[in-house]
Amino acid sequence: MFCDRCGAENKDTAAFCRKCGQAFDGTEIETRVASRKSDYIAPVAAAPVQRIDNESSQDTALFDIRPTLLFVKAGYIASAIGAVLLVALLAALTTSVPIIYAIIIGLLIFLVPAYFHLRQKLLRYKLTETSLEIDSGLIATNTRNIPLRRIQDVTVSATALQRLAGLGDIVIDNASEDGGKVALHHIDRPRIYADMLLKQMSKLDK
Repeated sequence: MFCDRCGAENKDTAAFCRKCGQAFDGTEIETRVASRKSDYIAPVAAAPVQRIDNESSQDTALFDIRPTLLFVKAGYIASAIGAVLLVALLAALTTSVPIIYAIIIGLLIFLVPAYFHLRQKLLRYKLTETSLEIDSGLIATNTRNIPLRRIQDVTVSATALQRLAGLGDIVIDNASEDGGKVALHHIDRPRIYADMLLKQMSKLDK
């Protein structure tokens, strides 16, 4: 018997073509559906893999501030005025000192505000959801971490000059391992940041 579909030769008793699988006339084709047993457990699709970036896994920064540079800018202005007066005074009182030396001496006065400028820039205060971080240092950075649950008291203090400039210090009394008081010096609008700190502390206490 030859297959009508592919022409292959098959046995006379064959129900299907040995080459293409075509059913011969008169053959009953049965489609079988596998039945589930009562204890059959459907396979569970694998949960999608969720990638967690390093930044998202860290606490969110509520504020990230540095000491104000207001006094540093005032120091630069005062140094500029002093340098000009010093050069003019040396040039008027003596002729033995070359003018270039007088200018160099005047420029050295700028080292004083430059030192305080660098020191201010190396400090950073960062409040996260669980801690207060204080970063300091230029080449080797030192980070001090104060858990909010260890903070006992937050105080805002300001001198008369700071009050005139709208500045202040945030003094924190903590019960961490190193203990003691920590001051965030020369902060612009200190009450706002102190309130943010107290608000986050109250959230953790709930």
